[in-house]
Amino acid sequence: MGLKIIHTADWHLGQTFFGYDREAEHEAFLVWLAGILKEVEADVLLLSGDVFDVANPSAQSQRRFFSFLKEIHTANPHLQIVVTAGNHDSPIRLEAPLPLLEVLNITITGVIRRTGEGTIDFDSMIIPLYDRTHTRRALCLAVPFLRQGDYPPAGTQGETYATGVARMYQQLVAYAQTKRQPGEALIAMGHLHATGAELSDNDPSERVIMGGLESVAASSFSSDLAYVALGHIHKAQRVGGRENIRYSGSPLPMSFSETNYKHQVVFVHIEQEAAISIEPILVPQMVELKIVPPKPLPAAEVLKALEALPVADKTSGCLHPFVEVRVLLTEPEPALRHKVEEALEGKAARLTSVLPFYPDREETEMVRPATCRELQQMDPVDMLRHAFSSKYGGDLPEELQKLFTEVISEVNV
Repeated sequence: MGLKIIHTADWHLGQTFFGYDREAEHEAFLVWLAGILKEVEADVLLLSGDVFDVANPSAQSQRRFFSFLKEIHTANPHLQIVVTAGNHDSPIRLEAPLPLLEVLNITITGVIRRTGEGTIDFDSMIIPLYDRTHTRRALCLAVPFLRQGDYPPAGTQGETYATGVARMYQQLVAYAQTKRQPGEALIAMGHLHATGAELSDNDPSERVIMGGLESVAASSFSSDLAYVALGHIHKAQRVGGRENIRYSGSPLPMSFSETNYKHQVVFVHIEQEAAISIEPILVPQMVELKIVPPKPLPAAEVLKALEALPVADKTSGCLHPFVEVRVLLTEPEPALRHKVEEALEGKAARLTSVLPFYPDREETEMVRPATCRELQQMDPVDMLRHAFSSKYGGDLPEELQKLFTEVISEVNV
């Protein structure tokens, strides 16, 4: 029979997308996930951090999360749920209802606990996992997002964060080896940045230290681990070329770089001490991301493309596509945002941003920066011509030059 696991992470409940709430999207995902848990007859749900988008989530976001836990327990009384805190979560807040949740076969790990001697309480992070016949099949090493001081001390100064995290997993695996029974698998959870992980472009939710100073090598995870369920990076992927170390990715898109990206949860089947199958299950995308036009065009053409979008269906306002508008500018367009908003009025679209693009120009020669004295001697109109050409790649319009000359005359008066 083995053990059937669904791995997911980075829900970011309560998140807004360019100011728009995502309640309908999150609700649709949770309804879909509840159906998947039933369909695959999952024994365990692993949620590897960033349940909420902020450490102090709204009452509505918390109600949504805990109602979901109650609903899936009612539908699957045998289902075991293990949740770890991410860097966006408050460990204490996430653990607060644990005395009640344990009745529903739910375990939450947020705080790294210590023994009376001050050492890390590894027992609090080792969770036995059972199949639907209540046979123990695995031990789960439920490690939350680790902060400085959460991992075992090295006894030497100047140790890096990544080294400390690696030592935490190495010592925890060694301890778990003393607790597991023959034929049981070891499964680890984590919320961290693994070395070489592919990040999402322009995703403000992924907190990654410059230069990868916090990145943890795949070699930190013992080969004795049947599966490592990671969170924090929002693109689903393998780590270090190892099939059994995976990010499930976020269920919802976090930036327009994910326009054509398929989100997923991971279905893992454990037999004895190994994962015999690891399969992605694609999450249906409820709201479309649209980039209009696909390649930047002049403003007049962009406005025509926006006017051609479908008219809004008033019954599904919360489901209208998010739209990013890209405009190729060859001269200033002070009223561009207003024109775009007018073109989208009544359309099935939610405007997120208007991004300006400028013509590509190749620098054919190196230009020496002007000295202060040279700048003082320059004609202001010549400076404007140069600035305009550098940005827009064309000649300064006569009308703009005339207005600029009038401003200079008024200032000189």
